[in-house]
Amino acid sequence: MTDIDDVSKQEKTEENEPQTMEQMGDLLESNLNIDFPKAGEIRDGIIASIGENQILVSVGAKSEGIISGKEYESIPADILATLTVGQAIPVYVVTPEDQNGNLVLSFIRAVEEQSWLDAEAMKSSGESFESEIVGYNKGGLLVPFSTIRGFVPASQLSLTRRSEISGETPEEKYRAMIGEKIQCCIIEVDRERHRLILSERAASTETRDMVREKILDNLKEGDVRTGRVTSLADFGAFVNIGGADGLVHVSEISYDRITHPSEALKVGDEVKVKVISVDKERRRIGLSIRQLQNDPWSSQVNALKVGQLVEGEITRLTNFGAFAKLNIPGDMEGLIHISELSDKRVEHPKEILKVGDKVTLRILRIEEENHRIGLSMRRVDSAQYADQDWKSLAQDLDVVGSSSGETLGDIVGNIPQEPADENSAPETPETEKPEA
Repeated sequence: MTDIDDVSKQEKTEENEPQTMEQMGDLLESNLNIDFPKAGEIRDGIIASIGENQILVSVGAKSEGIISGKEYESIPADILATLTVGQAIPVYVVTPEDQNGNLVLSFIRAVEEQSWLDAEAMKSSGESFESEIVGYNKGGLLVPFSTIRGFVPASQLSLTRRSEISGETPEEKYRAMIGEKIQCCIIEVDRERHRLILSERAASTETRDMVREKILDNLKEGDVRTGRVTSLADFGAFVNIGGADGLVHVSEISYDRITHPSEALKVGDEVKVKVISVDKERRRIGLSIRQLQNDPWSSQVNALKVGQLVEGEITRLTNFGAFAKLNIPGDMEGLIHISELSDKRVEHPKEILKVGDKVTLRILRIEEENHRIGLSMRRVDSAQYADQDWKSLAQDLDVVGSSSGETLGDIVGNIPQEPADENSAPETPETEKPEA
């Protein structure tokens, strides 16, 4: 009985063995045909279901992958609302199998990764794309490309846009540009550093002549712009204001006396300038730096008045007169016209003066608008100003006397008088004689 049972079992085993082998072969072939996902790759998937906090996506594996947790939360609400069952979407394989055996996927990382691939392809092709300015920082503008954000340095803005920049802070320079359309090329892609550099200038077809014409058409006297010093010459400095060069004459650089622009500026300096002239026919722009500075001359000249006597030092001699530096706070000079040097005829100031001479001068004119002071040597002792000189002296004496409590009257009253002759008798009135 036992032998018969053993034979029966053996026959059954032999009958089942080929079927089991066939099943194993089919299973092996089936497994070989499965394209198992690999971490970091991007796949095309079909949404199988959308739950409250997760999305199941079929990617051709033996089971659906799952988008959940932070990968689900990273999907913007407006994009999430457009997703539907059966829709094809790209997914990024985060991990082929987590601790729970799930295939973990990410939709946003797939889109972002695809954006980097598209950026690299566009950089290689040299093509441009249109986008919108969404932000800024101190160095330039922020512009999105697909799902990643690119940066346009200020140096890569178009000449026209640079010409429109004004102000010192990033807010003043770029805030008004937010929302504007911009055409850009991609000039640098660095996925590891998450760095995408764009250039509007590379995508622009404008020429410098076109930009200069546009600037000249829009520029007007009184405008204040920020520019950069491009070159220096003996007669002044050239400053680029957004694509067009203007000249700052050496006299318009500073209120301090300078003989060469290099004393105050160097190439590459960023400066604020005021437009003082625009010659469209000759295509010339006149600029000033000093007119945006506080004018020390105005405060210094408040201490002076016409007719006042001042001390000065001769600094220059010319055919028409002599210049003198006044001995007052500040570096102020005035002109002694040749006609005001002497009552006698003078052919040239060198006949009576030399550089370095210390002289007393009288102020004849103060021209605040032209920053000119007219001086005179020959009128120092002029009777015309005698009363003014006396009042000035009186004020000086009062100041001196105030330290000791004395007034001008006391000082004058205390001046010693010449003593009377002791042999002379005081004069008395004649006594009226009585009648006889």
